[in-house]
Formats: sequence, structure tokens, C-alpha cells
Amino acid sequence: MRRVTRLATVAIASTALALSATACGKTSDSGSGSKEASAAIAYDIGGRGDQSFNDAAYAGLVKAEKELDIKGNDQEPSEGESDADKVQRLTELARSGNNPVIGVGFAYAPAIKKVAPKFPKTTFGIIDDTSVTGKNIANMVFNEEQGSYLAGVAAAKATKTNKVGFIGGVEVPLIKKFEAGYAQGVKDTNPKVQVLKQYLTQPPNFDGFAKPDLGKAAAQGQLDKGADVIYHAAGLAGSGSIEAAALDGKWAIGVDSDQYNQEGLAKYKAKILTSVTKDVSDAVFNLIKSVKDGKPQSGEVRYGLDKDGVGLSDSNPEYKKMTDLIAAVDKAKAEIISGKIKVQTAP
Repeated sequence: MRRVTRLATVAIASTALALSATACGKTSDSGSGSKEASAAIAYDIGGRGDQSFNDAAYAGLVKAEKELDIKGNDQEPSEGESDADKVQRLTELARSGNNPVIGVGFAYAPAIKKVAPKFPKTTFGIIDDTSVTGKNIANMVFNEEQGSYLAGVAAAKATKTNKVGFIGGVEVPLIKKFEAGYAQGVKDTNPKVQVLKQYLTQPPNFDGFAKPDLGKAAAQGQLDKGADVIYHAAGLAGSGSIEAAALDGKWAIGVDSDQYNQEGLAKYKAKILTSVTKDVSDAVFNLIKSVKDGKPQSGEVRYGLDKDGVGLSDSNPEYKKMTDLIAAVDKAKAEIISGKIKVQTAP
């Protein structure tokens, strides 16, 4: 997989390449002359290396390269970029022959709405959005509230102070789903537990998904108020909340990927109790495979607890020792799948 990293982009001396990076993000592409089957992903805010959402998408692309014999290409976002930048990025990826082209995150919806009709033979995937539709658009969405409910159950069982925290990156409807499920899971498990809530930024400022110092400061504030379990849905910024909780000897709950196993968080892993996982990796892989098989996915493709599209990780050995907590989580999972528990999607 060819890719120009952030560091390499800074080091490039060519003015033309620098201008291209500013307009389109850091990039790797296969070139229009290649006949090799290829697929591409365009990263969300925070880019590859966020130890969370984008890295999960990248894992799906790598899996497709290995198992489907395709060439994978990926592009980074530019800081403070506009929808026009995303349009240009997706256009270049489609024009280069990549199929599918996947926008990682709801922020790509306006761009896909403009670009997809111009490339009717190319499948466009978008993760976490159903607002833009078309015959050649696959909307890969998740029941985040369900996984977050399980995190709430775990937090309510693990807390010793009866105070737990939630940190959302940016206050948008998607992240409100995480908050809603988490708070409901906490309250259904132990009504005496208080949930402290904070969002790092408000749109159109999306730094709340990108800047770890914001997550660290928010988590420290909740720790100072007595929270001893903190769950974040804040992308790269959330790594700061994990750091703060771990340094204070309290529990952190990760998101999107199993953050206990993320190399960049290794020094804090002992205090990552669990993570709410979204199988973004398989969603990316499945879309690429569908195109390779000649039966491209289209429309809403939903991943929930019933298909293990969302869930709660158990990599931390300390988590596995908490038998009462695990029993409560397993019971809640079964009742969500059966329909006995209806999880809210908004606070």
C-alpha cells in the first residue's frame, strides 16, 4: 500500500506536491493506468494512527489486500479542510480506478452526494451516515447505542465512587447515541450512580475528535469530581482521556477499536477496562469483497449486537476476573438482542 504520511508530506520540497497536499490531503493512489483491482479509503478527522475509528477502517483495508488480492490506497484529511477538499479527494480516488471508494465518517456525506452520481460504475461507501443515498452508495451504520449500553452496565458495576464519566468528542447526533446508551445502561444497572457528561467541542469545530489534550483535560475534570470510570467517544482526542484516567489509577473505557490492544496506548492498557467496539474493519472488508464478487452492497448495511457488529471487548485480564460484571453484561446483551431492552438513541 503506497501512502504519503503526514511527516513525509511536510518534508516534500516540491511546491506542486505541497499545494496538492493542501488541497487534497496526504495521499497515495494507484494511478489511472493500473489495471490491478484497487479499493480506497479516505480518513476521517484524526487520520490513521488515531488508535480508534480510522485505524479500524485501515485494518479492514489491509485485510482485503491480504485476502482478496486487491491493492489498497488511503488518503489523509487536511487540517481545517472544506467539503470541496473532500470532493476533490474522492474524485481523484474514483478517477484513479479505485472501486469501492469509502469515506470514513459522516463528514463525507456532502462530498459523496456530489461525487457518486458522476461515477455510476463505482461503489461509494460511507460509514456512520444514511442521509445520502443512491444506487451506487452503501451506508455502513452501527447500533452504537447498544454497545454503549453494555459499557454503562460495566461502568456501573466497576465504580466504587458511584460516579462515572462520559466524554463526547463533538456534540452531534451520532455521538449523542453513545451518550444515550451509556447513561441508560448505567441507570438501569444502578440508579444511584451519577453520570458526568462533557463534550469537547461544538460543530463546526471538530477538534474534539482530533486533539488529545482536550480529552485529557476533560477527563481530569471528571476525575477531580470523583469519577472512577470514564468512557469516551472522541476518536483521537479520547486517547487523552485514557491517559488521564490511567495516570490517576482509574478505569477508562475505549471506543470503536479494542483500545487495550492498540500499540499507541500500550503504556495505559492496564487501566483500559474494556472498549465499545464497532466492527468498522469488517464493514470495510465486506464492502470491498462485495465489489470484488460482482455483487456490490448498496443502501443501508447495519451492524448491531445481533451480528456482533458492535460489542464490548474483554481483552484486559482484570475484566475477565469480574464475574458479576460479566454476568450483568451478558444478561443485558441477550435482552437487547431479544428486544426486552429497548436502547435509546438520544439522551
